[in-house]
Amino acid sequence: MLTQTYLTTDELSLKLKYDVRTIRERLKDSVLLEGVHYFRPFGGRKILFVWEAIERDMKNASTHEPRGMNAIPMASGAVLHG
Repeated sequence: MLTQTYLTTDELSLKLKYDVRTIRERLKDSVLLEGVHYFRPFGGRKILFVWEAIERDMKNASTHEPRGMNAIPMASGAVLHG
């Protein structure tokens, strides 16, 4: 069975070395997708991030992104090059 690590926004901020505001305003819903990288337990307001999904897609984006091109991670794990 695969174990997943759930992080709050503050914990993710420490792990990624990004400001909490940057995660909430710039990453969430643009590169961090609900249902893939985070979810809201029991339909509430609290957000839990799935570390393994974030780590996987960060690595995929950095290895698939040619210089000078923007890459958009897709829910399937693929990357759309713009």
